[in-house]
Order: sequence, then C-alpha cells, then structure tokens
Amino acid sequence: MSTVPVTAPSWWSMTADRTVVELKEFLRSREQMIFIFFFPMIFLGLFGAIFNTDDLYGTGVSFGQYFVAGMIASGMLNTGFQSLAISISIDRSEDVLKRIHATPLPPTAYFVGKILQVLVVSVVQVALLLAMGALLFDVALPTNVSTWVTFTWVFVLGLATSVAWGIATSSLLRNGKAASAVLTPIVLVLQFTSGVFFVFTELPTWLQRFAEVFPLKWLAQGMRSVFLPEQFEAAEASGSWQLPMVAIMLAVWLIAGLLISAKTFRWLRVEDR
Repeated sequence: MSTVPVTAPSWWSMTADRTVVELKEFLRSREQMIFIFFFPMIFLGLFGAIFNTDDLYGTGVSFGQYFVAGMIASGMLNTGFQSLAISISIDRSEDVLKRIHATPLPPTAYFVGKILQVLVVSVVQVALLLAMGALLFDVALPTNVSTWVTFTWVFVLGLATSVAWGIATSSLLRNGKAASAVLTPIVLVLQFTSGVFFVFTELPTWLQRFAEVFPLKWLAQGMRSVFLPEQFEAAEASGSWQLPMVAIMLAVWLIAGLLISAKTFRWLRVEDR
C-alpha cells in the first residue's frame, strides 16, 4: 500500500495563516475595534468642532486640519504600541504564547503575523481619519509624488517604531490584565505633549523639550508635513518640518526597540520560568 508523502507547510503559508488568525481575533474583539477605530474618530469630531480655529497663525490652516495629522500619528502609536503590547501580554498571561511556542510555528511567523495585522488595521484607520478629515475639515490629500513618498517613509518608520516598542513593552508587563492601566497614562501624556490634542508651539517650552525626546512628537510633525500646506511650516517650533530629524529620531527609537525586544522577549510567564 503506497503512502502519500506529507509536505511540511512553508514559512509563507504558516505566516499567512497566522496573519488571518490575528485579523480574525481583532475583528472579533469589540473592545479593540472601538479603541482603534471609533475613539480616534470620536476625538477627531469632538476636538475638531470644539476647538476649531479657522486660521492658525495666519496660515489659513484650521485646528481641525492640524488635529487630523496628530490623530493619524496618535492612532499609529495606539495600534502599534499600546494595543500590540496589551494583546501580547494577555497572550502570555493566558499561556497562548506558551502553546504557540510548543508548535512547529516559527517565531518569525508569529511576529510577522502580528506586524501584518497591525499594518492592515493602521491602513484602514488612516483611511477613515482622512475621509473624516476631508468631510469635516477640508483636509486635502497631497497632489505630488514627493509628498506621498514622505508619507510612505514616515508611516512605515513610525509604525515600525511603534511595533518594536509594543513588543518590547509586552515583556515588561507582568500582568496582561493590568497592561491597559499601565500603558494608557503613558500614551495620554505623550498625546498631550506631542502636538496631538494641542498645537505644539502653544505648550510651555519645558514640555516641548520633554516631548522632543519621544517619537510621537516627530511622527506627528512628519504627518503635518504631509497633510498641511507649505505655509504652515514657518509656524512650527523650529520654523521647519525638520524631516531629517524626524527620520533620525524615529530610526533611533526603532533600533532601541528592536534591541530591547530581542533581549527581553519571553514566551512564558515569569512564574513559569
């Protein structure tokens, strides 16, 4: 009796399957859907309407337009950093990571599946925020290739930095259930000091210096360079979009996040080691 040889699944097929699992888990989680999609849209509508100023610093830019760029950057941080750190931490607490690690699934397939899920969700989130911004605040999409190139590298570098720190932070959280309580204040502080909820130049100088240490300030500034007109550049704190510094700061934080992730990531709970 002949036997049919069994072909082991390829890395690509396992990664694709894992990505599908991650997307299904996200879509089935009402809490994540509300946090990732609806909260930013609610904040955009409320803050844009309440604090809307038609002409910031004589540039013709409304606060609603300014806020859209900040919410895009903040949404990327929420998805790649906070949401990912919480989900991995919960997976570890519930022994999901332990079971996955015991299967033939390569660790890289697991991480790529997480990253692709974050990428898909972030693209949808950006599209929704831009559509809402165009409808409510007359946000115009870029019309030249160079601006879209800027958007692409800021988006990719910013999201990669957020993901790296989401993975790194997940190992520093001892309890998955308490992860949200630990991370939410951190994200809120960064949002309020990085030019998301308020115009950056209206913050006290010491808060500006504080925010310049962290990546969200640079990510938001990079997004403003894409979606705000050129005349607003002079209204920035330095009188410039500082795109080279945006790239440097995001790259530094990305490398640091990758190094810490590689050094600290663990599949088991602390008490199981």
